[in-house]
Amino acid sequence: MTTLLELREKIKIFMGKYDIYIIPLMKFLLALIAFTMINGSVGFMEKAKNPAISLILALMCSFLPVNLIAVFGGILVLAHAYALSLEFFAIAFVVILLMVLLFFRTAPQYGYLLILTPMAFVLKVPYVVPLAMGLVGTPAAAVPVACGTVAYYLLHYMKLNTTMLSEAETESMKQKITYLIDNVIRNKEMMLMAAAFALTLLIVYVVRRMSIDYSWSIAIGTGAVAEFVVLLLGSMVMGVPLKVVPVLLGSVVSAALAILLQLTVFSMDYSRTEYVQFEDDEYYYYVKAVPKVTIAVPDKQVKRISSQKKQSTARRKAAQARRPSEHGHTEARERLHTERARR
Repeated sequence: MTTLLELREKIKIFMGKYDIYIIPLMKFLLALIAFTMINGSVGFMEKAKNPAISLILALMCSFLPVNLIAVFGGILVLAHAYALSLEFFAIAFVVILLMVLLFFRTAPQYGYLLILTPMAFVLKVPYVVPLAMGLVGTPAAAVPVACGTVAYYLLHYMKLNTTMLSEAETESMKQKITYLIDNVIRNKEMMLMAAAFALTLLIVYVVRRMSIDYSWSIAIGTGAVAEFVVLLLGSMVMGVPLKVVPVLLGSVVSAALAILLQLTVFSMDYSRTEYVQFEDDEYYYYVKAVPKVTIAVPDKQVKRISSQKKQSTARRKAAQARRPSEHGHTEARERLHTERARR
């Protein structure tokens, strides 16, 4: 625990000194990873798949607002969708446009969630996103989390149905679009995941805002259980096949990651809780004050002593040692001279 707190304080100090360099670097890495994953998953347009394009876009995003990473990512997905199928491009364009408009209208401060949520799905830990955002975010974060879930399933459908989408069939464009709407937009698994994540985020947010001891730990446990129960019941009601063991393991791992986030971001010392009461002309206030757990980072300073400094220090000590003896001899001579004068 102490090690984590010391590491947290060191990171804060380091970020405060070099944030002008670290933040652009983090945006560059996030954008580069996102664009590389998109090209690796649905890289149907050769020109857009070029690594140089991803690198240039990532460099641009490092100096631009983080929301533009999601915008450039959407444009990249549309380019690959156009190379795959004109009908799928039309569906993807409408879906991405609606998500962007909804996101910028409700929660523009959480643009990074449109990128991190699909990444969490790829890394097999998507359940940690609603838990973490319920702890450190607001209910508005449910919108980008749900949009990120839709974006992942859109890419996943492109990847699994490449052959079918690229084939030139005799059906009319209207029939193809109707088929895609039924299989992409009305995807029951996608709707279940988006609804479960949004509901979990709201539950975690409400519980951690309660005025009770260990509210964050209780919120993590409640959110993990609620997420699993909602997915299980939703799969039974909607007829969606659900792999219980992977979902259970994912919920446990996500809860562990959320606990690690709590220890590094929000640590409270409930043993020193204080209750304060005061009033003004209109209200009487009851305040519960819980101090945060803080730790002082030791400031280690290394002093280098050269050989010349060692010699000068030794000479100084020797001179100081000789001074008392010389002072004693001087006093003895003065005392002897005084006695002779008296005689």
